[in-house]
Amino acid sequence: MENEKHSLLSRNKIKAVSDADKRQFSNYLEVVKSFGKMTYQSVYVIDYEQIKFEFVSDNPLFLCGYSPEEVLEMGYEFYFKNVPEQDLKLLNIINNAGFDFYDKLPNNEERKLYSISYDFHLKGKYNKPILINHKLTPLFLNEKGAVWKSLCIVSISHSQKAGNVIISKEGSPILWELDLTKEVWITKEKLKLKDKELEVLRLYAQGLTINQISEKMFVSPDTIKYYRRKIFEIFNVKNFTEALSFAIDNKII
Repeated sequence: MENEKHSLLSRNKIKAVSDADKRQFSNYLEVVKSFGKMTYQSVYVIDYEQIKFEFVSDNPLFLCGYSPEEVLEMGYEFYFKNVPEQDLKLLNIINNAGFDFYDKLPNNEERKLYSISYDFHLKGKYNKPILINHKLTPLFLNEKGAVWKSLCIVSISHSQKAGNVIISKEGSPILWELDLTKEVWITKEKLKLKDKELEVLRLYAQGLTINQISEKMFVSPDTIKYYRRKIFEIFNVKNFTEALSFAIDNKII
């Protein structure tokens, strides 16, 4: 074990880093592009100074049948062309409420710890609009603390309808849910699973059946079905697939 540890650490260690090497950090888009290559999700960057997209990954979900170059060229026009009118109104409410929330935060640097998540439809060149989940987190703030650039992550939504607007803070057990009728933020505790429920969900993610999970956990299949029912109730979902998607989206597992 010690030999393997020493070999791994010594092989990976870089002995010298120049000032030129350090200046690579200024080109942050290379990091974003690398992330976009690895994730199954769509990734793009919004620049609020120029009101444009600065980067769009080649994941087909967000592209809606367009090329990354076409979406980059469209910028914000992409939303107007590819989001149904009802959902555009929803996005306007979310946008105003989200920035109002950020503007009221007392500590400018702390704003980077917050992320917002919501669901809306994209149509594009698809036959029918697709409900997607959209997560957004600040990358850079200006000197006055306003959000300058944001990283956006797009995946298939686990929900049945648009909305579901949530703001979360890194390391906090609290989240904020937007009441779309009153347009006010409601404070809530993040959902949690008990250890056994988490174990059931993790084993399901590995492709195991109920009987196989019961053997792994040394309990009866009926006990696993009980844990499954509790997970569905807590997450307000109908099946294991939706539960797993919800847990991943909300960093529960």
